[in-house]
Order: sequence, then structure tokens, then C-alpha cells
Amino acid sequence: MTTLTDIYDKMISNGSLEDDLCQREIVEQLENISRQVSNLKKKSIFFRKPSDINGAYIWGGVGCGKSMLMDLFVENLSIPNRRVHFHAFMQEIHNSLHQARSSGVKDPLALVANEVIKNFKVLALDEMQIKDITDAMIVGRLFNLLFDGGVVIVTTSNRIPSDLYKNGLNRQLFVPFIDLINNRLNILNLKSKIDYRKSKLRGTRVYFSPLNADTKNKLHNLCRDLSGNESEDFHLIVNKRKIKFPYYSSGVAKFTFFELCGENRGPADFLAIVDSVRVLIVENIPQLGRSNFNEAKRFVTLIDTVYEAGILFLCSAVAEPEYLYLEGEGVFEFERTVSRLNEMQSESWAQRFNSPNQ
Repeated sequence: MTTLTDIYDKMISNGSLEDDLCQREIVEQLENISRQVSNLKKKSIFFRKPSDINGAYIWGGVGCGKSMLMDLFVENLSIPNRRVHFHAFMQEIHNSLHQARSSGVKDPLALVANEVIKNFKVLALDEMQIKDITDAMIVGRLFNLLFDGGVVIVTTSNRIPSDLYKNGLNRQLFVPFIDLINNRLNILNLKSKIDYRKSKLRGTRVYFSPLNADTKNKLHNLCRDLSGNESEDFHLIVNKRKIKFPYYSSGVAKFTFFELCGENRGPADFLAIVDSVRVLIVENIPQLGRSNFNEAKRFVTLIDTVYEAGILFLCSAVAEPEYLYLEGEGVFEFERTVSRLNEMQSESWAQRFNSPNQ
């Protein structure tokens, strides 16, 4: 039988990956979990007991390959599984909880958890982070229910479990969840110092202008190199409004300018979008001025949000930053946006991206 190590070796031999000892250690751990869950196929679907298989919590810096290794694990499972971004998963849980409560069921969370248990034996959650108190207050019991229902969980995060929901409101109520994670998941630190995304960007432009077929192809190829996977279905709910991502894969999101700034979006929308990605790509930024003043104002807010979050920003535009906004109300205010767009093209900006706390 082909093992995860065999597949990893093949990817190295064909040039898809660089050999990395730290990644190999994680592959071995995931291979052990894969072996154990494969035995679940032998059990009757009517036979249930709490799973004694520990999953995995893989944490480490941005770009070190956490999501890639988790995807490798999931893609080679022969048991019902689901791979989903943690933020999207929790939004689904909240939506299902709302529906369950509306129906008057006695224990809404148990009902929602049972739906997951019924459909999947392995749950892969990418980029676990807890920033919302509504997530913090339910995630402990939710995971307890999933574990007791026999679901094996593999998740990735930029933070060690003890740093989840750090300084959050009523954090003392969240601490039992950290203990649960430490007890039920193998805590695996991917210590690789190589930032594979950043190495792909070394010496590469991140701001492409003017708008033509050449710049479009270059940005498309860079997006493909950074994400490496096909787009997955991903959306956010902000103030009861749905924001669908036209392209999302492994923490990389891509929008056109009008998909982001042509809609009636505010700071909360941009904050939610930026908070859910590590790389944001915006295509086809037009000339800005009197004719599209509202769109320009939203673009300024977007760049401020990206800048404060410290994520990677790639884009294609009709002109260089200094020539995007030449006339009309807002020219003076746009000077800060020009400065930030230029700074986000620098090597020092890429260094910020490598911080595990980003």
C-alpha cells in the first residue's frame, strides 16, 4: 500500500517539494493516524463508541507547509472526511445552531454535532484561531461531542494551543478547551524555518501594472504558485450578510477590484475578509477619481485594513500607486494609501509576513 511517506518522497523527486526534515516528522505522525482511521472501515456503521484515536494539532509559522501536509493526509484517506477552513466551519455551526433553536429542539448543539458525526469520521480544519467570543463559548462542548461521537480531528494553526483566544473576553471559560486539545490531539510543532510562500516571492513583483495580458498571466501564475490547490467554496457572514469568495485556497484569496470595492462594503467587511486570509490578491484596480469616488474610498479602507493586519498583498492596477488617483476630492488622503502600497512591495514587508503571530 502506498504510504504518505511514499507520496511525499515522490513529490520531492518530481520537484514539487523540497525535502524538509521537519515536514517529514509531521508526515510520519499523520501516517500513523491514517493507519488507525483506515481500520474504522472494518467496523459496522451501526457500531459506535468514543474514538480512542488521537488526531493532530499542527502549528507553526506562516508558509511552512502545515496546510499542504494536512491536505496530503486528507486526499489519501479512504474514510468519509471533510476538509474545511476553521472559520467557515464555525460559521456553518452557528447557522445550524440558529436553525435548531428555531425548531425548539432541547439540545441544539448536540443536534448540530450529530449531523457532523453522522457524515464524517475525519474532520480537517485549516487555520484554527479563536477571536470571536461566540466561537469561544461553544467550541469546547462542540469538540467534546465530536470526539465522543468518534470523529478524528486534524487541524492547523499559527499558534500553540495555549495562545488560542489569548487575552480574550472571559478567557477563563475557554481554558478547558485548551486542555481538551492538549489531551485529545497530538500537538505537532512544524519548526521549519523555511517560508515556502516567501521563497516563491523572493525577487518577484507583487504589484503589476499596467493592465494587459502579460500582467494578468503573471499574477495568475503567482496566485497558483502560492495556493497550490483548486479553489474551495468559502464565504463569510458579516452582520447577517454573506460575502462569497470568488477564489479561496490555502489562505490565499483573490478578488477583482469591483468584487471588493464596487459592493457597498464597510470596515467590518474588510476586517473579516483580511482576518480570514494570509494572502489577498486584488485584480484590475482602475483609475480612481471623481467618477468612482465611493469605490476609491472603500479601496483606501481596504488598504488600511490590509496594512494593519500585516498580510501579503498582491494586485494588478492600471498604473503605479503614485498615478492611481490624480484628481478629485480625496487626492490628499490617498497619499497615505500610496505610501502603504509601496511599503507592501518591499522586502521588509515580506519579513513581517513570516511572523508566527501574524
